[in-house]
Amino acid sequence: MKKGLLIVYSGPSGVGKGTILKEVNKDESLHLAYSVSMTTRLPREGEIEGVNYFFVDKDRFLEAVVNDELLEYAEFVGNYYGTPRDFVEKQRLEGKNVILEIEVQGAKQVMNKVDDCISIFITPPSLEELERRIRGRKTESDEVIRQRIAKATLELHETDLYDYVVCNDVVEEAAEKIKEIIRYEMNKQEE
Repeated sequence: MKKGLLIVYSGPSGVGKGTILKEVNKDESLHLAYSVSMTTRLPREGEIEGVNYFFVDKDRFLEAVVNDELLEYAEFVGNYYGTPRDFVEKQRLEGKNVILEIEVQGAKQVMNKVDDCISIFITPPSLEELERRIRGRKTESDEVIRQRIAKATLELHETDLYDYVVCNDVVEEAAEKIKEIIRYEMNKQEE
C-alpha cells in the first residue's frame, strides 16, 4: 500500500475552509482523512472532542511541544493550536490522504519539515466579504474580528508559498478545484 498524501490546507479564519472540506469529503475516491488538531481553546457549540479538535489544557499542550509530538504549533488570540504527528503518520501509512487544516504560521512549519506535502491556500473574494462571513458566525467580539481581519491581510501576502491557491467565491466550485488538485497529485504519485 502506498503512503497517502499530506495536504496542507490554509486560509484566513472565516474564509470557508470547513464548508469546502465538507463538499470535498463527499468524494470517497479521494481516500481523505481529516487531521484533528490539538487546541487549548474552549469548544464551540456542536464541536466534538476527537472529531473537531483534541481539546487540552495549556500544560498538556506545552508537554506535547517539549516532547516533539506536534508537526507544527502556533498561538493565536490567547490559544494554542497544533497537529499531532502520530495521528497524521498513522493515517498516511494506512494509505489515506491526510488534510491538515492549519493557519499560515503552522503551514510554513510543516512545509519546512515535510518534503512531500502539497499545500493549498483558500482566499476570500475580498476582505469585506471575509469580514461579513466572520460577523455572520456571531462567535467573536468586535476586537477579535479586527484581529482576524488584520491577520488575514498579512496571510494573503504569503500565498506564493503555497503550491495552489483557490478562491472561495462559490463553495461548490472551490470544492471541485480542490478535488481536481488532489486527483492530479494522486496520479503524479502513481507515475
